[in-house]
Amino acid sequence: MRPLRYSINVTLDGCCDHREGIPDEELHRHHAANLERADALLFGRVTYEMMEEAWRKPATGTWPDWMADWMIPFAETIDGAKKYVVSGTLDRVDWNAELVQGDLGEAVERLKREPGQGLAVGGVTLPLALADLGLIDEYEFVVQPIVAGHGPRLLAGLKERLELTLVGRQELGSGAVALRYLPGRVTA
Repeated sequence: MRPLRYSINVTLDGCCDHREGIPDEELHRHHAANLERADALLFGRVTYEMMEEAWRKPATGTWPDWMADWMIPFAETIDGAKKYVVSGTLDRVDWNAELVQGDLGEAVERLKREPGQGLAVGGVTLPLALADLGLIDEYEFVVQPIVAGHGPRLLAGLKERLELTLVGRQELGSGAVALRYLPGRVTA
């Protein structure tokens, strides 16, 4: 069974707004390496559309001028990845993607049973639903040395407490710390 891994940037006060954080070369390399450990990406509609807008290679075949050279390996990794999109509002997707329909738990279990290295999930809403279903096999929180004071909060609304065991820690030059956890038992 291939594992489902969740990785997200989060500020010290729990904000998961993609505009908060330190988008430097080291962080992009870190996330590109995470994506390379996955056979496919699993996104909700909002994250899929946001990622497509930022990281889909233009039809010209040339990356936009705003993209620094050190961003290109991340962009190429995400652009070329197989993607699954969970959405009740989209009727079609492209960009190496297919829609996930029907019961979320059953659909994700099916994807996990396929052979491969793993699945990577990002975003805020979909990972909350997957955590509630006990389907996430590894969590990585890249804690940014920032207090945002606003925005969506990490796993806000989780139905039951989730106990995690720290299995890895990596300090980045920016002051961010990547913390990897495996889920333990879920308790009330």
